[in-house]
Amino acid sequence: MKTNFYDFNAITLQGKEVSMDSYKGKVVVVVNTASKCGLTPQYEGLEKLYKQYKDKGLVILGFPCNQFANQEPGGEKQISEGCLINYGVSFPMFSKIDVNGSNAHPLYKYLKNELKGFPGNEIKWNFGKFMIDRNGKPYKRFSPITTPEKLRKDIEKLLPD
Repeated sequence: MKTNFYDFNAITLQGKEVSMDSYKGKVVVVVNTASKCGLTPQYEGLEKLYKQYKDKGLVILGFPCNQFANQEPGGEKQISEGCLINYGVSFPMFSKIDVNGSNAHPLYKYLKNELKGFPGNEIKWNFGKFMIDRNGKPYKRFSPITTPEKLRKDIEKLLPD
């Protein structure tokens, strides 16, 4: 059984398998994304955080998901182009996954179990966020409406000076 963030793998939008192990020592924000959501402009805030803190050890991992009102209907190419063209996203983006239900990606099953939600553990909407500390320990869960800017204090707390 996988018991650590670093035990998981995911497929990038470009079809490459990546081990979460490759993010050891970094503060990681895992976010489920969608390109046709009222919260989609959060891509801008996430990108801003990523650019500001990536050299200090922050990485943001985007996981497109179409489970909420069909707001991520496109394929990998469309998602990739939309992120880049509309929001200049340069942080790693992964292939479309389910975050809830029996087909939920194993990483999401793990994160939801480690950091309980309220009410219930299911992801409520697009742009739910999980923060993982530099040792791979799930640190905090943020609701979809929590703006990227509001993650700054926690990011700074977890990053080295």
